Amino acid sequence: MMVGKRLSAEGRKGHPGLVVLLGLLALLCSLVPVASAAPADVTVVSSSLDPPVLMKGDTGTLTVVIQNTGADTVAIRSARLYGSGVVPLSDPYPSVGELGAGNSKTFTFTVRADGGEGTFYPQFVLDFRDAGSLRYPVPVQVENTPLSASVIEKPDAFSASRTADITVRVGNPRPNAASGVQVVPQGSGFAVTPTGGFIGTLAPDASGMVTFNLTPAAETDVTFQVVWRNGINTHTADLMLPVAFGEDKRQADPVITNVEVTPIAGGYRIVGDVTNAGLESARSVLITPGAPATPTDPFRVYVVGTLDPDDISSFEVTFRSGAGVAEIPVVVEYRDDDGNRYTATTMVGLGNAAAPLDEREDGGFPVTGIIVVVLVALGVGGAIYYFWKRT
Repeated sequence: MMVGKRLSAEGRKGHPGLVVLLGLLALLCSLVPVASAAPADVTVVSSSLDPPVLMKGDTGTLTVVIQNTGADTVAIRSARLYGSGVVPLSDPYPSVGELGAGNSKTFTFTVRADGGEGTFYPQFVLDFRDAGSLRYPVPVQVENTPLSASVIEKPDAFSASRTADITVRVGNPRPNAASGVQVVPQGSGFAVTPTGGFIGTLAPDASGMVTFNLTPAAETDVTFQVVWRNGINTHTADLMLPVAFGEDKRQADPVITNVEVTPIAGGYRIVGDVTNAGLESARSVLITPGAPATPTDPFRVYVVGTLDPDDISSFEVTFRSGAGVAEIPVVVEYRDDDGNRYTATTMVGLGNAAAPLDEREDGGFPVTGIIVVVLVALGVGGAIYYFWKRT
């Protein structure tokens, strides 16, 4: 036995190539592939975010899709997401399982934008069961630009109880679409229809318009609140419109011209023309003499009706006035399309007709003259009767 052992040892010493051969065999065995595929066979093929661009404080859904591009099954232990600026709110996947050759798997995470504006890269991590891991930075964009709003149509000035059209345009300067866009007027001291306007979805660089009928009761401020959604997140932006009363440059403007004053029995007659020099129609136009004049028949009030822009109509009014009155107001009353009442006054001088004529009968004789004629007739009749009785 001792001889055999010694011969074996000597044999090994006599064959150094055998030792090298055994070492090479051990190295080759270490390079033989194991049953599961290498981690390099699993890759991230896509990632998406809903909404595509977040605003600070927004919550979104991040979706990551992986695929096994190898020929063998890969065993995955877990999947997780971590980062700062954009942080995960949902739990990781503690147990994923095996992913077959050519197959894909989708992971979804709820994230929130806690940082400022910019592009953030939360890390998506896959841990493999046998060894190693896959790390993939997912780009997430955060931009705080809101929707913009502007008033593109309004009157030059507002009037109490007069309805005005207000058109608001909403634009989307964001890099992603905004959904559920609507405009809601807010405030007090006015009535408005409709109470809200719906625009819907606005694509990037698109705009939409809403028109409101606003009727102010007093000077006030109207706030048009723009409400929209970025994904599941609701945002607002306010547009304030001051409502100050003043003269509307487009409203009806009745002007009296070609006036003639004529004395009549017991008073005066005024004839003339009324013209609408405004840009809107004057409706239910009435013309009447004002105090200190007292309207009399037959034309206490003259009804013109509707005067469209640049229309003209003649009129006639009759009245009486006290002694010493040199001029009287001629009042034009009219309404706008909303039924609001307005008045315009023109002073008319009586001129040489300032002294009223004596009252006349229908035949035109003075009343005093008629009285004298009656008295003379009675005297003549009495004399005739006296002489007839004597005979």
